[in-house]
Amino acid sequence: MLKQIMNTVDKGLTLFEDWTLFLTVMAALLALFANVILRYGFNYTLAWSEELVKIVIIYTTFIGCSASIKNRSIIKVDVLLQLVPKTRLPLIVFSHLAIIVFSLIMLVYGWKMAAQQATTGQTTIIMLIPMVYLYALMPLMGGLMLIRSLQVLVQDFIAEMAKKTTA
Repeated sequence: MLKQIMNTVDKGLTLFEDWTLFLTVMAALLALFANVILRYGFNYTLAWSEELVKIVIIYTTFIGCSASIKNRSIIKVDVLLQLVPKTRLPLIVFSHLAIIVFSLIMLVYGWKMAAQQATTGQTTIIMLIPMVYLYALMPLMGGLMLIRSLQVLVQDFIAEMAKKTTA
C-alpha cells in the first residue's frame, strides 16, 4: 500500500516538475531568441525578455532542487561511506534528515516571506508580476523537497534493510 502511494505521488510530482521546467525554459529560450533577432536584425529590444529569463532561472533552480533529490544528484561527500561501509545507513539517514530540516526551513520561512509580500503588493519592474508569486516558489520548493526527501529516505531505508537480510 505504501509503495503504491509513493509511486502515485512520484508520478504526479515528476509530471509537474518535468513539464513546468520544460515549458518555462522553452518560454525563456523563445523570448531570448526573439530578442536577439529583434536586437540585431531590427535594432529593437524587448525589455521584458531579460526579466522573464531571470524569473525562469529562479524557478528552475528551486524546482530543480526537488528533481535532484529524486535523482539522487544532490552534492554530498561520501568518503566516509567508502572508508567505513558499516556507517552507510546512519550516514544516509543523517543526510536525508539534513535535507528535511533545510526543506522545513524553506517551507516555514518561505511562507512567511510570501505572506509579507502579499501585504506589500509589490510587482516586478517591467512585467508587473506580483512579487508574491516569486516568493511563493520558496515554500513550494520546500514542500516538494520535503516530499522527495521522505520518499527517497524510505526507499533507501528499505533497500538497506533488504541488503542486510540477504547478507
